[in-house]
Amino acid sequence: MRTKIEAEEVTVWAGGKEILHQVTTSIPEKRIFTIVGPSGAGKSTFLRTINRLVETRSGEIRLDGKSVKEMEPVTLRKKVGMVFQIPMAFEGTVEENLLIGPRLNSMEPPDVSELMDMVGLARSFLKRKASELSVGEQQRMCIGRAIANRPEVLLMDEPTASLDPDSARVVEDLILELKEIGQLTLVVVTHNIEQGKRIGDWTMLMKEGRSMGTMPSPEFYESYRIGGKI
Repeated sequence: MRTKIEAEEVTVWAGGKEILHQVTTSIPEKRIFTIVGPSGAGKSTFLRTINRLVETRSGEIRLDGKSVKEMEPVTLRKKVGMVFQIPMAFEGTVEENLLIGPRLNSMEPPDVSELMDMVGLARSFLKRKASELSVGEQQRMCIGRAIANRPEVLLMDEPTASLDPDSARVVEDLILELKEIGQLTLVVVTHNIEQGKRIGDWTMLMKEGRSMGTMPSPEFYESYRIGGKI
């Protein structure tokens, strides 16, 4: 299986404290890689090292074999999109939100109607103000905005944590569909063990800023069912 992202002994300090300690893992291409663990484990911090929203103190992150430190942040973030836990709706219409990235990057704009279909929003929403959407609808719009840049990797930081159960399940289904039709590598931080079990192909467990290991998700959750603790 081809590796898309490699992390080697990634260490991060902030405020005089070590947040990540020598995290090493490999993220396979075109799979859903979930990161699980208790609060404060460093999951979100590690996610942000991949697109340099957080800089490492030592260690290496490589994308397709190339160090992300050698890439301009703007170039890197075209390749590696991100969706945050709390949806961020910019001013303007849904259509204007979807086209922000392509316009900033001078890219050919995507078919916004097709984007709406992909993320499960009615095309009639395109001319609505983004702020008028529900939280769940805004999150789907944010996913659409991220993939409008045609990234190779999509980072998702607890993308359903602020959603009701029905909206969360819609987003989970969308994540699975993106893997199939978008040929994306998806890296998803989740505190929800059942969610990780439903969507993950591979899983990394983190505790106290350390990687406790990476394995195929079915194998990981079987170990957890038998008596492992997260």
